[in-house]
Amino acid sequence: MGWSDIFYPDNPKRREELIRKSQQFQDLMESNFYATNELIDVMNEHLNCSFQHIELNEEASLQKNCNVMIECMHKIQAVVEKIDKELKEKLEPTLYEKLKVLNLSLPPEQLKGLLIAIKAVCGVEGLKATAVVSVLINNGDILANLVSKIGKIATGALASVGLAVVFLGIDMIFEAIAGSIERDKLEKALKEYEEALIEFKPASLKYQHNIMKVQVKIEKMKK
Repeated sequence: MGWSDIFYPDNPKRREELIRKSQQFQDLMESNFYATNELIDVMNEHLNCSFQHIELNEEASLQKNCNVMIECMHKIQAVVEKIDKELKEKLEPTLYEKLKVLNLSLPPEQLKGLLIAIKAVCGVEGLKATAVVSVLINNGDILANLVSKIGKIATGALASVGLAVVFLGIDMIFEAIAGSIERDKLEKALKEYEEALIEFKPASLKYQHNIMKVQVKIEKMKK
């Protein structure tokens, strides 16, 4: 135990808490990148898209990694919004609403109408493509919400920190500095992490769950 820990006995506890929150942040970032690539695969396969996978760069700053994801998600949003707009124009309002809560018990003529509209807008046909569109346009707010939360992180106090450092719990916690200064830095960092995680964690988990829902739904469909 160092002198700073003797005079400020809560510092080790603060370090451990910061490392734990850093790990939570790491897990969420990695999971969001993975989930986004899963969504990219689904859209490329079933909606004729040509998105490229995104990669988490541990050598880059948190801000740069956030911006990579934001840019990708904006492109996905643009495609979903375009599809949504065109389907609203092509479908009767009642049939459009039924598309958002798609089920296979629709009358054959209505289901056929949906398939024709999806083919006209997306250039692909089949129940799987229809299922993907259904889930995406019905849950567009989830995508927008995560973009908003990531945007806050990208412009926050932690944005310039290297991601590899964040994953380690911020190198300042290991600096041999006076306990009072370290204490203040630890408390400030903990507060920043707590505020970021309060919004970022539920938005991330909802986003990941939504992508899993897309995958589960299309697996239930016949080709």
